[in-house]
Amino acid sequence: MFKKILIANRGEIACRVAATAKRLGIQTVAVYSEADADAQHVKACDQAVLIGGPAPRDSYLQWERILAAAKATGAEAVHPGYGFLSENEAFAQACADAGVVFIGPPPSAIQAMGLKAESKRLMEAAGVPLVPGYHGADQDLALLQREADRIGYPVLIKASAGGGGKGMRAVFSANEFDAALASCKREAINSFGDDAVLIERYVQKPRHIEIQVFGDAHGDCVYLFERDCSVQRRHQKVLEEAPAPGMTPERRAQMGEAAVAAAKAVGYVGAGTVEFIAEQDGRFYFMEMNTRLQVEHPVTEAITGQDLVEWQLRVAAGQPLPLKQHELTMRGHAIEARICAENPDGGFLPATGRLDVARWPAHVAFERGHIRIDAGVREGDAISPFYDSMIAKLIVWGEDRAQALARLDAALRDTHIVGLHTNVSFLRRCAATASFSNADLDTGLIEREKAVLFDQPGLPLRVSAAAVVAHTLAVEAATQGADPWSARDGFRLFGAATRRFDLAAGDTHHGVLLARHHRGGMTLTVADETVDFAVRSSDTETHELFLGHGSELQRLRVKTYAQGERVAVFASQGSAVLTEVDLLAHAGDSAAEGGRLTAPMPGKLVAFLAQAGDSVTKGQPLAVMEAMKMEHTISSPRDGKVAELLFSVGDQVTDGAELLKLES
Repeated sequence: MFKKILIANRGEIACRVAATAKRLGIQTVAVYSEADADAQHVKACDQAVLIGGPAPRDSYLQWERILAAAKATGAEAVHPGYGFLSENEAFAQACADAGVVFIGPPPSAIQAMGLKAESKRLMEAAGVPLVPGYHGADQDLALLQREADRIGYPVLIKASAGGGGKGMRAVFSANEFDAALASCKREAINSFGDDAVLIERYVQKPRHIEIQVFGDAHGDCVYLFERDCSVQRRHQKVLEEAPAPGMTPERRAQMGEAAVAAAKAVGYVGAGTVEFIAEQDGRFYFMEMNTRLQVEHPVTEAITGQDLVEWQLRVAAGQPLPLKQHELTMRGHAIEARICAENPDGGFLPATGRLDVARWPAHVAFERGHIRIDAGVREGDAISPFYDSMIAKLIVWGEDRAQALARLDAALRDTHIVGLHTNVSFLRRCAATASFSNADLDTGLIEREKAVLFDQPGLPLRVSAAAVVAHTLAVEAATQGADPWSARDGFRLFGAATRRFDLAAGDTHHGVLLARHHRGGMTLTVADETVDFAVRSSDTETHELFLGHGSELQRLRVKTYAQGERVAVFASQGSAVLTEVDLLAHAGDSAAEGGRLTAPMPGKLVAFLAQAGDSVTKGQPLAVMEAMKMEHTISSPRDGKVAELLFSVGDQVTDGAELLKLES
């Protein structure tokens, strides 16, 4: 076994590898960018080496610097994690040339499976089922259009060298093809340095099922069952589970054997994932092979009881696979939710900012347990625009799917993140939809259930307002002196003491009245409704509320977190953020100017779709930005005329920056 390894990655996967290596008595070396100097993965390793600036191209993609760090620290092997250089055959070859073990497949396997078109040809020769499509090397634009017409719409354009949903578009008619192809090629060249694409028939209501495979250098290869990753947004996974609901033992064996055949066709060694598109009737087609460990590998670990990172280290050290195929078993059901810094109601735009609050449910860090959190960040860390938007992975296990679903809901309920937009509430709604609950799964689930997933109300105003009042009272009680003169309870000999709270939810302001009655008890008036109100606070964050009329009181447990005037409220029914407004402090504030075309997030300006002097209509696409490796189209907020472009293509712009001037 190795004595020291270097982890050529960041975030939760680097932390995960470090934890497994430590358990095996292996020392670890972290590499980090200037943006990650205080990152959790740096502190998790025994040594750390700075390799460049914040942008990946200046640090985590600089494999020469990574290899130099390995040599300088005496690391015998490099674990690439996932993303960045994990599927780069040139890096794998450079490791071999430098005498450093690459903890992954041989360069030839990465190359064979890295190009989607080439891998399709290999799979066809190996007898693995394929989706009808065009995988040729000729990238003439007219030819691609003719091939799409031949296959029949809808078709899927996919970057040949890519993955993770980047450089991928569904096209539903011939007149949409040119624009979609241009966008795919731009995204592909930016993400992978190669704009070649392939075209496939877009299977209707497909499931995305993948098989975890593992090969060793002794010619053995096994499959560790399947994962269903059908719940996706923008071709990126949201919820993943194992085993796949409705999978029969016969179909599992067929898919597993096909995946092993695919791996053996390229002499595969290490952890890999063979991804299939599956029809509702069970027919399946090879989609691609990811020649690395997958983000969703913990659900496989949860049902098999195996540590796949440990398997990687042992296989890379030349050991045989720990188990044979007939020795592998599975138990129970596991679900993973990807917690991301993004705004689902804003088209899943990535969010940046500080994690002012990051509180997780009680969990077991890496061992098999009911709840597991894989996170590469801590409370107080910043989410930057340079890397993927994923904050953490929440994994739950149950004896069956129903128990796993219940545990997932409870764990998401107890996940409290404040400081930037996240998808936690969206994930909870996804898991509660009729489609997901009943295992009616396909990649269109989010679109099909959009009526109950997007723009949903948070906590009722009565509850969130009561929680803010409870928080304020708890803070005052904790800070007041012991003498009666410092009490701020509004004591009166007769009548009621009434206090007004000015709260804002978004752009809407609410006056909330708290009345203390001389005979005891309080009432709260919110939106012209008066209810009895009582509260017990354990501290300034934890409160038990009682709301209602007479003996019919609703009992609610809530958590509150204040950041300046903003108070985030979390309860079992959902969450909300209110601002406790100091009217004197905000006297003279004016509303923001409307109708401006601004950047919804920090990122790079990829294209302007209109020029100065053009007349435009409300909703017309005007600009394309790239942030966190994805393209985002920005539309005109109103009818008007483009007066001036304020940036150049390729510029980095900040969140809220005005991109162009619009005249009426």
